[in-house]
Amino acid sequence: MDNLKPLSAFFLAIEKDFRISTTHIAIYAALLQFRIDKGFINPVQAYSIEIQNIAKIASPKTYHKCMRELDAYGYVIYLPTKNKNKRSSIYFHSD
Repeated sequence: MDNLKPLSAFFLAIEKDFRISTTHIAIYAALLQFRIDKGFINPVQAYSIEIQNIAKIASPKTYHKCMRELDAYGYVIYLPTKNKNKRSSIYFHSD
């Protein structure tokens, strides 16, 4: 059940945050699943397409917009890379 703790904390945090959409929720849940699959590392290193596939988001533009917003709103720290051969870093605050 500890695997659900970060997701539960996220839902409590967004309860009154009108800026968060279903796309943000899908991406955050996908990030958590990706993190679980990688052994709970922080930060996770991921290509955008890896998270998009888990979140069922086809548009890279939508993904990057929502990731920037999750970072700006304080839910994660997102350090994108411009190099297509390097993974971006995503830090979780809950640790």
